[in-house]
Amino acid sequence: MGDWNATTTTTTGAQTRRRRATLAATRGVSLQPVNCASSASAELPARGGETVRERSLERPRGDKKRRRNEISDRLSCHRTQESLLSSSSGFRNYRGILNWCVVMLVLSNSRLFLENLIKYGILVDPIQVISLFLNDPYSWPAACLLIVSNVFILVGLYTERQLSKGSFSELAGFLVHCINLSVILMFPAAVVLLVPSMTPVGGAIALGTYTILFLKLYSYKDVNLWCRELSLVKAKKLSRSLSCPSPQHFKGDEQKVCYPGNLTIRDMYYFVFAPTLCYELNFPRSPKVRKRFLLRRLFEMMFFIQVLVGLTQQWMIPIIQSSMKPLEDMDLSRMTERLLRLAVPNHLLWLMFFYSFFHSSLNFTAELLRFGDRQFYKDWWNSESVTYFWQNWNIPVHKWCLRHFYKPLLRRGVSKMISQSAVFFLSAFFHEYLVSVPLRMFRLWAFTGMMAQLPLAWLVGSFLRGNYGNAAVWMSIIIGQPFAILMYVHDYYVMNYRLETD
Repeated sequence: MGDWNATTTTTTGAQTRRRRATLAATRGVSLQPVNCASSASAELPARGGETVRERSLERPRGDKKRRRNEISDRLSCHRTQESLLSSSSGFRNYRGILNWCVVMLVLSNSRLFLENLIKYGILVDPIQVISLFLNDPYSWPAACLLIVSNVFILVGLYTERQLSKGSFSELAGFLVHCINLSVILMFPAAVVLLVPSMTPVGGAIALGTYTILFLKLYSYKDVNLWCRELSLVKAKKLSRSLSCPSPQHFKGDEQKVCYPGNLTIRDMYYFVFAPTLCYELNFPRSPKVRKRFLLRRLFEMMFFIQVLVGLTQQWMIPIIQSSMKPLEDMDLSRMTERLLRLAVPNHLLWLMFFYSFFHSSLNFTAELLRFGDRQFYKDWWNSESVTYFWQNWNIPVHKWCLRHFYKPLLRRGVSKMISQSAVFFLSAFFHEYLVSVPLRMFRLWAFTGMMAQLPLAWLVGSFLRGNYGNAAVWMSIIIGQPFAILMYVHDYYVMNYRLETD
């Protein structure tokens, strides 16, 4: 039995030596005797859990597979795939093309800027800006109108106090509010039209301020009325937009105001200066005033005001002056060319005004007052429909229309189509009010342009989608309502030019 085991062991050892000799011969390595230490080290585990001998045996297989893959790559270099500019490719990174567009836009406008400087010289004169606000240095009608606006604010507050005490009936309070709101719109318009020293810019600022005050006081009236209605039915807890909010909206020891504790001068003037048109008893508040954020917004406001004035004097006015002759001669082709030339700088100024007002100015005011809701606009530049644009480019006005005009009409049984048309009609009225009255001209261009948004919205929504709808919205912004404003500017300059020549 022992001889058989020895024979088996000797045979196995001989087979192992022959296998090693064959492997060494295939690699071109001479077979040399090794000692026990080296033989033991050959069996030590290598990285990955495998022994050195196993790894050495696997190398030829890996090399063969790698060489086979390299040969396959040489034989085949094509596969089924779409071009990057195809919509079905799924490729969306066009950052380089966007940068190229920006570079081309800068270069083209730089050429126009140099051409303008060579042709007209430097026309920017900050001293002339004063004449836009003052005709008579001893008469400041626009500033006087702004001071008088406090009377209407106090009348609205006094009326609500009397209604909360029961001194006024609901009908009497409604009539007082109606008279107050009507005078807010008619009084400044009469002053602008009748006072010769009122300039168009001063009149536009005064009328814009009174329009904002009208919308704020209307919301103030409605919200306090809703509070009284809920008090009559003995509601224990009012909703956040009407009375005491839920605890999660406030942090720390901030005081919560309930009706009629909100009827104070402090609360009233906070709402007047807050960057919103919709009243609440308890506005969301930011924890603190960020000084760096405040200074950045202030710098942006001052910078964009200077740029707006400079571009208007250097770029807009020369084109407007050169457009008088074609307008008088009724040369349709040259008139179209001049108006298209004006559309580009007008649109650029409109974009700068949007950023400086809706981002810089409103954020500056909100930060100063610790007003928490900073959503003054949404992504209107991605609008694929006209309706989406009007709902998202001016959020304060949209919220007011939705809360105090559109939804009340729906609750009274008015259809959606008629309610939407009524909203556009109201917007068209205020656009015409803010343009025609300061210029002392009534051409209805702004009104017609706003009402034309209804059929345009239907056409774009019915026939255009995606990028085509977005392009149609941009075209309407560039040559739509700004085009109507340009018509007013042309008519104003033509009217003054004829008066001077006569």
